[in-house]
Amino acid sequence: MLSSASKRICLSIRSRILLPRAATIYPAIFQQTLFQSTLTNNAKQLADIDHGKIRIQRSENLKSLVPIKDLIFGRTFADHMLEIEWNANQGWLDPIIKPYGKISLEPSAMVFHYSFECFEGLKAYKDKDGNIRLFRPDMNMKRFKKSATRLTLPDFNGDELLKCLKKLIRLDERWIPAERGYSLYIRPAIIGTQESLGVGATTRALLFIICSPVGPYYKTGFDAVRLLATTDKVRAWPGGTGDAKIGGNYAPCVQTQIEAAKRGYHQNLWLFGAEDEITEVGTMNCFVLLKNEQGETELVTPPLNGTILAGVTRDSILSLARSWNEFKVSERKITMLEVVKAQEEGRLLEMFGAGTACIVSPIKEIHYHGRDFSIPLDPNDPSSNAGPATKRFADVLVGIQYGEIPHEWSVVVP
Repeated sequence: MLSSASKRICLSIRSRILLPRAATIYPAIFQQTLFQSTLTNNAKQLADIDHGKIRIQRSENLKSLVPIKDLIFGRTFADHMLEIEWNANQGWLDPIIKPYGKISLEPSAMVFHYSFECFEGLKAYKDKDGNIRLFRPDMNMKRFKKSATRLTLPDFNGDELLKCLKKLIRLDERWIPAERGYSLYIRPAIIGTQESLGVGATTRALLFIICSPVGPYYKTGFDAVRLLATTDKVRAWPGGTGDAKIGGNYAPCVQTQIEAAKRGYHQNLWLFGAEDEITEVGTMNCFVLLKNEQGETELVTPPLNGTILAGVTRDSILSLARSWNEFKVSERKITMLEVVKAQEEGRLLEMFGAGTACIVSPIKEIHYHGRDFSIPLDPNDPSSNAGPATKRFADVLVGIQYGEIPHEWSVVVP
């Protein structure tokens, strides 16, 4: 028998959500039925990804390469793609590399209705000797697994997937531009493909990887950008999915970015909470270099509190800065009020965004509460589009990525 308190709670819920009669009479049975797809036989050993079983179907109609001057980020695609299917009875099936082409799904596939989708982004570079290089791909695999887990998509062996990825980019090597500043953008993704309108974990999934030759992410190249601070909308919130790389974090941001562009700004700056905490710059992590109130030079980036994506470039910048040991490095809350105060008192030194697509993007202006606040660039060179610290981070990262600076982060593809 339900207690009087439990009955009141049930009545309250029923007044807000209309459930089937069976759900109110037999709630445990209804719950089990609703999430039936999540019930798997844990005693059965499911197959994991195995790069040794990969099958390759070469394209018989290779595309013409696009001149690098005509490349638009994410619009041109290489000849082949990788596909690996998964189901709850067998696990991961054999990987296949096949000609780039359409994916056929039923309109009831869960990815279309409940956003069962996560993805990654990394790049392949070609060094001066013609070697293919990846930048910290192990971190992308770890984040990919974390995002999949957050959405109850199937787990996988990241090392095996990385070996499959290397075979794909080796096959499509001709699509990797040789020029510095250009690369092959690699997009792995997992989608839930079960045909169902019930809300629960998918019993089928598809992992695929496509590749795209790219140049600079912003049309301005390495030129400094202007930002519009966003206070009326939020990108993520505590306890949400802001630390996972899922499609549901990106589509709702596009409207805000369009509004910023209409007002003449390159991107928006996401703020959060009553204190206008800085979170991310569009789809990038944000860094602030300033003299703090104790007189210390400090590099600050927001902490990984669940609302910030754990960027590979972010981690690399923090690691480099700590290894230099030239200024204080902090992962802490920083508000727009702190930035404005530092700017007005002459203590703000530089700001920049960082991410795989853009690497490092200097910031020269932020519009906040009706005012445009200028962000310092290089005080010794008025013509410079980046501050000395921003440029140094960019030069070192790019040098590592192209193999010009020897480093364990740069992985040569055999």
